[in-house]
Amino acid sequence: MVQRIRRVVTGHDKDGRSIFIMDGEAPNVLEMKSMPGVALTDLWRTKTSPASNTRNGDAAAGKIKLEPPQEGTILRIVEFPPDSAWRDAADAKAAFASIGASGAPDHGSADAMMHCTATVDYVIVLSGEIYAIMDKGEKLLKQGDILVQRGTNHSWSVRTKEPCVIAAILVGAQPVGRLARQARRKPAPKRAASSRRRR
Repeated sequence: MVQRIRRVVTGHDKDGRSIFIMDGEAPNVLEMKSMPGVALTDLWRTKTSPASNTRNGDAAAGKIKLEPPQEGTILRIVEFPPDSAWRDAADAKAAFASIGASGAPDHGSADAMMHCTATVDYVIVLSGEIYAIMDKGEKLLKQGDILVQRGTNHSWSVRTKEPCVIAAILVGAQPVGRLARQARRKPAPKRAASSRRRR
């Protein structure tokens, strides 16, 4: 069952005084159909740097995507069930496509969930434990541990019988590694031919 997260958000009234504008369960939750039991809850998003604090609307509303715009951020909670509940049944291609990230998976990896994003991710383990897996090596992260994930190929594995819940702050970044190599290989967009001829 997906853990529901209480989200409290501040803002300003018409006179510029500080107020609470939201207090309740975060509504933007995506239970991954192609990854049974994996759930993403977006708590807040920004699109620019510096971010704007001028509006009081819900910045987390809308379709959940894997990564923010290059100058944006996402504050997200991710719930991973034990591997035994989802890894064998997961459809990685469908999962990444459903969050607008068809280019994120590393199709050359034996781990179908290996992927990377053009982000710096500050990952905080809130409960349970999880393995962070890189191309070379893995580390066990437990409650209270923090991972700074810097645009690297990575995957996740929960090898206990209890789920793991993490908070992740994703900050848009320049692509590095595999994503940078892919970007260099893409052909430059063709310019449209001028419809007018010079005389």
